[in-house]
Amino acid sequence: MTKILYIHGFASSGATGTATSMRNALYPRGIQVLAPDVPAMPAEALPFLRQQVAEIQPQLIVATSMGAMYAEQLRGQLRILVNPSFNMARLLTFMGMGRKPFRNPRQDGAKDFKVDKEMIAQFREIEKHSFEGITPAERELVYGLFGDHDSRVNCQPQFVKNYGREHFQLFDGDHYLNDEILKREVLPLIVKLIES
Repeated sequence: MTKILYIHGFASSGATGTATSMRNALYPRGIQVLAPDVPAMPAEALPFLRQQVAEIQPQLIVATSMGAMYAEQLRGQLRILVNPSFNMARLLTFMGMGRKPFRNPRQDGAKDFKVDKEMIAQFREIEKHSFEGITPAERELVYGLFGDHDSRVNCQPQFVKNYGREHFQLFDGDHYLNDEILKREVLPLIVKLIES
């Protein structure tokens, strides 16, 4: 069975509705969607995701927001970055610190997590390595989908600067995906990439 690794966004989990909708739509095509809970702390998250890639060996990675920031660094993998948030450290600095609730249930039962200076410093360190070692072959593996009404995060210029416009695509929507956008924009690209 073909496998997709879905990487969720900030304050979310593998139980997000996006992963569930993808699973329901793609399973009849023989495509399994695996969506683990990403550790809240960045220093743990990227090694965890590299381990997931090694174990799952997905044919495609689909990632949203913060998850797409991590996925950008998973070199050598075919991946779709939806509204990537490449500037998490700056975003969290302005959002304020303190305890934040998870928006979706976590497998470990955690209800919330702490945004503090350590978390922001870890994001800053991870972000230093964004866009490293991009070759022409690597550019062919990365697709960027961006909501044209995304007022929360706009990393379109960074994507275009580093990956060009060949796989850059705008869609009518904002930062968060819904079933309509998933069906109209994301799923057709997934099917095209996997079945081509």
